[in-house]
Amino acid sequence: MSSNRKSGILMHITSLPSEYGIGKFGKEAYDFIDYLAGCKQKYWQILPLSPTSYGDSPYQSFSIHAGNPYFIDFEILADEGLLKETDLKNIKWCDDERYVDYDKMYKLNFKVLRKAYKNFKDNIPKPYCEYEKANDYWLSDYALFMSLKDAYNGKSWIEWDTSLVKRDKSAIERAKNKYKDDIGFWKFTQYKFYEQWFKLKGYANSNGIEIIGDVPIYVAYDSVDVWCSPELFELDENLLPINVAGCPPDIFTPLGQLWGNPLYNWELMKKNGYLWWVNRIETAQKTYDVIRIDHFRGFDSYFSIPFGDKNALGGHWEDGPKIELFKAVKEKLGKVKIIAEDLGFITPSVKRLLRQSGYPGMKVLQFAFDPDANSIYLPQNYKTRNCYVYTGTHDNETLKGWTYLENKKNIRFAMDYLGVKRKKDLPWAVIRLAWTSTANTAIAPMQDFLDLGSEARMNIPSTVGNNWRWRALKSDFTPELQQKIAKLTTLCGR
Repeated sequence: MSSNRKSGILMHITSLPSEYGIGKFGKEAYDFIDYLAGCKQKYWQILPLSPTSYGDSPYQSFSIHAGNPYFIDFEILADEGLLKETDLKNIKWCDDERYVDYDKMYKLNFKVLRKAYKNFKDNIPKPYCEYEKANDYWLSDYALFMSLKDAYNGKSWIEWDTSLVKRDKSAIERAKNKYKDDIGFWKFTQYKFYEQWFKLKGYANSNGIEIIGDVPIYVAYDSVDVWCSPELFELDENLLPINVAGCPPDIFTPLGQLWGNPLYNWELMKKNGYLWWVNRIETAQKTYDVIRIDHFRGFDSYFSIPFGDKNALGGHWEDGPKIELFKAVKEKLGKVKIIAEDLGFITPSVKRLLRQSGYPGMKVLQFAFDPDANSIYLPQNYKTRNCYVYTGTHDNETLKGWTYLENKKNIRFAMDYLGVKRKKDLPWAVIRLAWTSTANTAIAPMQDFLDLGSEARMNIPSTVGNNWRWRALKSDFTPELQQKIAKLTTLCGR
């Protein structure tokens, strides 16, 4: 068997068990790593660790460099003397432990973290000062941005006073003085986030497990990145988007997908040697072991939709930076472990970019079972081992949900192909197909191993309000399931 054959489990931090309404970097995260090791897995794949904004999506963040303060573990802060037991008592973090209540998270988490900061700032340790200095190239702007968002009751930066919108130097200095304590708080959250994260990541690595993390191709308009560097985006003289991101219509979405993210000024980025992207990848390289770049095809060509349109019907394709960007990344950072999310409308040009980069692409088995057996996602049709095969991603149904909602002809073909007599046995058969495939790496979401239905789906694209909420319970991680996963992994030489 090839030593390159590995496998892993996809589950975001938010989905970890916890007494505090959302997954954190504490004991349950370390327990999950132990569980993964017992399952003989080599990868833990997560979604972006970025702070979330409106809609709670980790793909719409206030910053490309910052981490989500929701993940800071309170019990670790208590052990450090920054919180008391009474600070955490009598707080109802959620009504249903299976789902994150983001409204409560927003209202409750920061109250507790501000108590910790109040104790922290009385005796600031030397490592914090070193962290602050080393990360000043992004940290100060982020902390000011978040402080101003609080001062303006969460409004987008384009709705602030004109002097701040246009980053007038004197206005910025006045804001830094006025919100000095708030700025300190937001810097503190980042210090604790990364301190706890790197300890957790170190524990995973010491147990032979690497972290796969996500880098979204686009950033949110309401972000410190756009506020501080508007020239790097397609904005007009009023700093409003000219064109925004999305996807063209297809058989699933007849009006296309309107994401709304501002598009990049690739011409200026090229003149700057793609420095903004190099810095972004460098942060991701430090944060994760392997980076999955979302919507990779957008670097070859991207869909541009006029700002203000109600759907994607008026959009058109534009050329992206192609291989030049990744040459610049390699030149500055050396070889970076990257997975290219090459799903969707793939042209010969996109295939060429993937070939030129050498990055492994993705195969999703939920797309594999066309009755003509010619799907590029069906393992018998893989032309290379240099790929990652998934049962499904965060944007897909769970396998159990898929068996009931997918086209009946496709499900019948899948059952015949896999030799399955009962529909309820199909999810495990699909997992087994991923693990036995020739792909170097196989990944399945935790929900698929738990055989959960649509109630456990992570995200429905182009919808807002009920996504990113599913959570596991401690009771889900049984010894029997661990042994079953470990046996399959050993059997398949992964």
